Amino acid sequence: MRLTTYSDYALRCLIFLAIQEDQEKLLNIKNIAEEFEISQNHLTKIIHQLATIGYIESVRGRNGGIRLAKSPASINLAEVIKQTEVDFNLVECFAPLDKELFFMPQRQGQALATTELTASHCKISPRCQLQRIFFEATQSFLNVLNQYTLADVISNKAELRRLLAS
Repeated sequence: MRLTTYSDYALRCLIFLAIQEDQEKLLNIKNIAEEFEISQNHLTKIIHQLATIGYIESVRGRNGGIRLAKSPASINLAEVIKQTEVDFNLVECFAPLDKELFFMPQRQGQALATTELTASHCKISPRCQLQRIFFEATQSFLNVLNQYTLADVISNKAELRRLLAS
């Protein structure tokens, strides 16, 4: 399984905000973009989504900025990934014709219906067991992430601060 750059940057942003000594201080998107050497425009879109979801508080204006809106312990990694990934289509046959039946991050609580017809061009797709196996692997991946929060990721806060300060 490979996550998109979008999810990677979302996690980096949350980590950056979570390791700040003063959690009330508003930070600048430009600083985060420079620290990780990523596009400020791309990061702005990610910050907007994280703010819409409720992980980040965004304050507009001259003295505005961003900060975490929740405690790191209340930010579950699986939930962040589910909300930042477009889908979990490991193989072509994971893209169902009926999008309502497939697990999509925007639709909470839904799961993949592996018996539904898919948009696959593979001739063996209707009877292939890989779809079920890959679905199970994806669920295991998400189940592991579900056991961790942002607080677990920043348990070495001082070391992370040192790395970002250099």
